[in-house]
This record gives sequence, C-alpha cells and structure tokens, in this order.
Amino acid sequence: MSVPFSIPSPPPEWKQLHLPIGEWLHGILPFVPEDWAIRITTYAIVIIIGIFSAVVIANRRLTQRGGEPWVIVDVGIWAVVLGIVGARFYHVITHLDDFFGPGHPDPWNIFAEGNVWAIWQGGGAIFGALIFGALGVVIGCRITGLRFWTVADAIAPGLLIAQAFGRLGNWFNQELFGLPTDLPWGLVIDRPNPAIPDGIPDDVLFHPTFLYELLWNLAGFVFILLIENRVRRVSGKVLPAFERRDFWQWGKVLGLYFIWYGIGRTWFESIRLDPSETFLGIRSNVWAALGTIVLGLVIIIVQSRRHPGLEPDPYLPGRRPVPAAALDSEDTYSDSDEPGDDAAEVTEVAATSGSTRAS
Repeated sequence: MSVPFSIPSPPPEWKQLHLPIGEWLHGILPFVPEDWAIRITTYAIVIIIGIFSAVVIANRRLTQRGGEPWVIVDVGIWAVVLGIVGARFYHVITHLDDFFGPGHPDPWNIFAEGNVWAIWQGGGAIFGALIFGALGVVIGCRITGLRFWTVADAIAPGLLIAQAFGRLGNWFNQELFGLPTDLPWGLVIDRPNPAIPDGIPDDVLFHPTFLYELLWNLAGFVFILLIENRVRRVSGKVLPAFERRDFWQWGKVLGLYFIWYGIGRTWFESIRLDPSETFLGIRSNVWAALGTIVLGLVIIIVQSRRHPGLEPDPYLPGRRPVPAAALDSEDTYSDSDEPGDDAAEVTEVAATSGSTRAS
C-alpha cells in the first residue's frame, strides 16, 4: 500500500541486472555461447560508481596540492580492497544472528544465499570500511611516498559522495530502513522482509533512512568544501571563486568529515529497524558514530597544535618522483668523465624540482 507522496521501493527485478552478453556477441563472434550472460546486482553497480566518483574527486584534490596526476589510484587500490573486506567483516560481527542464527545452516558456503562472503547481496558497514580502508591508505602511501594526512584530506570529501551512492544501493535492496512512520514520505517495503518484526501490518510505511543519510552526505560534501575554502568575488565573473584556507591541512579535513558523518549517523542509526548488536542498550553503530565524532575532534585539535604551518609537500622528503627529463639524457660521456657525475646531476635536478614544488 502507498499513500500520496510516499516513496516506493524498486521492483524486485531491479535488484539484479541480466546482461545477455552471448546474444550481443554471438553474431560477431560465433564461438561465444549464445546463452552466455552476466548477472550483476544493482547494489554492486552503484557501489562501483560511488568508488569511481570518490577516486576522481580525490585525484583532483591531490593534484591541486602537488601530487602526480592519478597517483591516487596506486593508493586507492589498497584502500578499496581492504575497505570492502573491512566493511563486510564489521557488518557480519555486528549482525551475527543474520548469518549464524536459525535458518542459516551453511554461512561459510560462498554459493549459499546469505553467506558471510556475499557483500554483493548487500551488507557492508562504513565503519569497517573506514578502519580497514585507512590501513590500505597507509600501505599505499608507504609505496608511493605520499604523506598519509595529505592523502586522507584529499579523499575525505569524496567519501561522502561514495556513501551517498551506497545508500542508493540500500534502496534497491529494500534494506536498512527505519522505524514505522505515518509521515507522508514514508517508504513502502515489500513483504515478506526479514527485517520487519512480526505483528507490523502490511500497510505500514517506514522512515526512508537511506534518503535521510543520502541527503546528509551530499550536504556534508558541500559543507566541507565551503569550510575548507573561502569565497571571494571575482571581477567580471558571475560565480564566486574559491581560495583554499591554509588551516585545513594535516588531516583536519578528515577530522571534519568524521564529525559531520558521525553526527548524522548517530541519529540515523537510532531510528533503524534492522537488528544489531547492542551495548548498554545502545546499538553498536551508535557507539561507533559517537567515537567517530570524538576522533574527528581529536584529529583537528592535535594536528592544529603539532602542525601550525603549511604542508611543505604532499610527498615525504626524498620520495617525490624524479622528472623523466632528469633521467633521460642525450649527452655522451667519454672515459675521462668523473664517475658519478651523472648521478650527481640527477640528484641536483630532483632536489631543485622538489624545492620548486614546495614553494
């Protein structure tokens, strides 16, 4: 049942897309079986779009700070892979009954419905993704020579965009909705649904927590950009221009992200209907959200005291890539040249490049 202005849920067939690859290619490549098809969940598609968007945003922000174009990909691979693992791990340990309770005889079988591995069926926790993803960023920064805090600041705003896409995936899966509501924008959920307790009538609507958090994340993205930059009027232009504020470096943008997301998630999590582990009567994710707020405040306070000046360079000392021109030389050397002269020249060029970028 729906009421005026209520939010419908997508039909079940939208949950998974069927791509008839064989039908498309068989006429051109006869060796491709005509019945060959790929099935992919809509949840997976929107997650991929969200990750791509976050990488594009992070790349632009990191290059503005002096990083090499698309070096963020070398970091992002580690962050994304470990983030996905962490998201699933955190979700499973905070929803143990969903995987090891009655009716789940084989949770470790990857081919069984609702197994512990099947993140593509839905069920990923952002707090686990943040913890494991941060570890991935540390690994990526060690490999590329980038400063962790610089990369973290570059990534932080785009995370909100990726999370907004993730909440859209929850809508397709008809999951993680809120408590019953009589508000006109209530969400219609198809029955049966394992998250709906027994005794709730079939015509009851639910808080669209996916939409609340989606809008909160988009607003947070704009808010962080406005806080991070100051607006100045430009003569002859209709739109204002932005100047980066020197204060928001050394990880303090990441701290701002933690505070914004934690505030919103504390409320959204409090009105969710799906079961979750609790501690002292409070959902585990509420505790995690409160901890995220505290962590954000600590980062901003500590980093403001430790690093009152500007970041000298997005790369650690001696780790900035040497320009190709410094390595490829058309000069010829005779036997009379002093050994090591070429290495000294490369070192001098690299040092000059680094000092120029730092200024």
